[in-house]
Amino acid sequence: MKTLILVIIALTLHFQYRLWFGDASLSQIREYRARLEELTKDAQEKKERNDSLYAEVLDLRKGLETIEERARYELGMIKENETFFQVLE
Repeated sequence: MKTLILVIIALTLHFQYRLWFGDASLSQIREYRARLEELTKDAQEKKERNDSLYAEVLDLRKGLETIEERARYELGMIKENETFFQVLE
């Protein structure tokens, strides 16, 4: 009977050690969950960015208005017979 109690106590201590300090301890699981949350958030942000870039590519493929708008905004281009006014504040 004493041997059985000692075995049960030894197993309990072993499992408690693994629970608190082992490879799959509670603190490690908490860290893994936090890391997973961070990676999920990062992946979502990148997916949204990719979606917006994909929509922009589709706009550029479909029409000349988008190309013209980008050329005017980014390169400062103007059409023929247009007058450019720069307002300084």
